[in-house]
Formats: sequence, C-alpha cells, structure tokens
Amino acid sequence: MKIHYGWIILAVSFIGVLAAQGLRYSFGAFMTPWENEFSASRGTVSAISFISFLIFAISQPFIGKLIDQYGIKRIFVYSIILLGVTTILTFFAASIWQLIILYGVVSSLGFGGASGVTASMAVTKWFRKKQGLALGLVEAGFGAGQMVMVSASLYLINIYGWKHTVLFLGGFLLLFVFPVLGIFLKSEPADMGLKALGEDENQEKKLVHIEEITESMSKQSFLSSRGFWFLILPYFICGITTTGLMDTHLIPFAQSCGFSVAVTGTAVSLLAAFNTGGTIIAGILADKWDNRKMLSIIYFIRGLTILFLLVFLVNGQMLGILIEHPWVLFIFSIVFGLVDFAVVAPTVKLLAGYFHGSSLGVVTGFLYMSHQLGSALGSFIPGVLFDYSNSYTSSFVGATILLFFAAIISACLPKEMRQQNAKAA
Repeated sequence: MKIHYGWIILAVSFIGVLAAQGLRYSFGAFMTPWENEFSASRGTVSAISFISFLIFAISQPFIGKLIDQYGIKRIFVYSIILLGVTTILTFFAASIWQLIILYGVVSSLGFGGASGVTASMAVTKWFRKKQGLALGLVEAGFGAGQMVMVSASLYLINIYGWKHTVLFLGGFLLLFVFPVLGIFLKSEPADMGLKALGEDENQEKKLVHIEEITESMSKQSFLSSRGFWFLILPYFICGITTTGLMDTHLIPFAQSCGFSVAVTGTAVSLLAAFNTGGTIIAGILADKWDNRKMLSIIYFIRGLTILFLLVFLVNGQMLGILIEHPWVLFIFSIVFGLVDFAVVAPTVKLLAGYFHGSSLGVVTGFLYMSHQLGSALGSFIPGVLFDYSNSYTSSFVGATILLFFAAIISACLPKEMRQQNAKAA
C-alpha cells in the first residue's frame, strides 16, 4: 500500500519542531553556566527568556502572513538556518548583552518561524482525514524536543561546557535538520500534483464553495468573531499556566519545597513524557469528539491538577506530607502532563473550521501570539510574587481561577463556520 506523502510532511515537521522548540526549552540548562561565565544575576539571565517570549509572540502574526505569501517550506527552512547560525554565533558571545541580542531577539525570530504556527498549517493543508491525529503527532514534537534536546544539552554541558554545546546544537540544525526539511518538505499538496489525505473530488468542490464564503467572511470579520476571541483568550491562559508557570517554575517550586535533584528531575521527566502521550491522545480524540467540549474538559482538569497541588500548600502539616511523599508530586506531573499541550489539536482544528483561505495564516499567528504573551507573563509574574512572598501559592491560586474561566469560555464556543456554511448550502 502506497504511503500518502502527507505522512512524510508530518514526519519532517515533527523533526523540525523537535529540534527548534527543543532548543528553546533548553534555555534552563544554560542559565547557570551563563551566570558563571558573565557574572550575571539570575534575574538578568531570566530577562533574556522574557525578551525571547515577547519577540516570539509578536512575530507570530507576521510569520502567519509570510506563510500565506511565501509558503510553509521557505519559512520553516529559513528559520532553521537562522537558528543554526545564531546558536553557533553564541559561542563567540563575550557579554550578556550579546546573548540578549543573539538569543533574546534573533534566535526568537527563528523559534517563531519554526513553531506550532508553521507545523500546524502544514498539517491542516496536507490532511483532511485524520487531521486531529496528525496535529497531535506533530505537536508531540514539543514534548519530545523537551525530553531529547534538554537532556542532550545538560549532558553535553556537563562534559564539554556550554560553548562547545552550542556548536553541537547549531551543527545539528544546519547539517541534519536543514537538509531534511529542504529535501522533503513541500508547502502544498498541489506542489506535487497531489490531494490532501482524505480529500476526494466531490469533497473538494464542496470545500471550495464553503471556503469562498468563509474566506470572504473571515477577511472582513475575524477580529469581531466570537470564535476567534473565545479561542484566543483560553489559549492566552494556556500560555500562562503551561509554558509560563509550570514549564518555567516547576523546578524552582520543587527546589523551594526541599525536594532532591533526583525527585525534581523525575517530576520534570514525567511531565514531559506524559505531555507527549497526552498530545497524541488528544489528537486522536479531536477527530471523534466535539472539540468545544473537549477543550472545556481539558482546561477544567488542568485547573483541578493545580488545585490538587494547592491542597498541600495550605499549611505546614500538608506541606510536610508533600515533601515526605514525592509520589504526590509525581501524580501531579503525570496528570498535568496529560493535559499540558493537549489543547493544541482541538484548538487548531476549531480555528481551521472557523477560518480558511488567505486569512488562516494571520489568524493562526494571532492565536500563537496570545499563547506566547501568556507564557511571558506566566514566567515573569510568579517570579516576582515569589520574591515578595517566598511562595508560589498566590500564583497557583490565580492559575486555577483562570483555568476554570477558560473552561467556561471554551464551552461557549460556536460551531465550526464550515459546518454552519455547509448546512446552509
């Protein structure tokens, strides 16, 4: 049986996301070495990450527009080249301000171009059938990159130091990832004279008619669309509570509780591993369930997991139970990991149902911008609150409330515009 080329697109997109976003998640591995190398404070080094999140966020709508104009392949490939070159140039950094420019600004443009915007658009263009599964698999590249690239960075830094590590990572991007994407990645099925997976001629005719209606509507009104804002706001909260709060502060939270390095490392590894599995499962379910209800349930469960952790922070006795029984932290990591990136597939499927045509890239860019802005705030504000109160309790309370709010908004999402138009037609 001949394999549809869409699966090749999925595989190379997965590799690109794993390498690029795994490199971004590796920032924490370089914090202490950079502090020692440049005699910088933790706050100064953390500011590099904050700037990076902001640049990443601002770039997303522009990246989406560039994809609409120049295609997925060019943006993805050029972004990988940019990341490889700037990562190698980090070797020559002689001061902290040079790192701010190289990593905080220039590399962040590469992260933005080799991001979920690009990968998810590749999937939506190449898959009509099994689209949710494909989205789940490609987004699993984030969790896989977190496991592979972060672990590799820690190992290489420990043996060779941070400077040689950036040479290895940059070389990997330029000598392996760039050729793979350059050879195998294609922007559109039509570039190869193919149709998207699961698209037949009758379906194509129906989609063309529906997309003409949808495109004319979305060009005029996506900023006033309830579907747009009811996806954007929860995704902003998603950024605050995942990449911002937990992916940044789980390690320092565990350390502040007095957990050992082994326990902390196990908790982070469990979160990353179940994050990958949860993303794939969510992709499979996105093809079968109502994605509006699915999003609401995921946000609600995520809120419950943080509430579960809060129970052990209410007084010293409960905190003692948490510290004496690390398996409590492991349970949190497993459950939170399952719903960490699980919102991506149903969110992108709904977005692709609401909008299509030339506006899809821009709208997708705004969606991912909201997530990165949330990530920037979620990484920065909990640190400020911890400096003030020496506790993460207030941050966890705020995150729980926001997630329950996101669950309510998601439940109020409209039906996909394609479904509405198809029914009307």
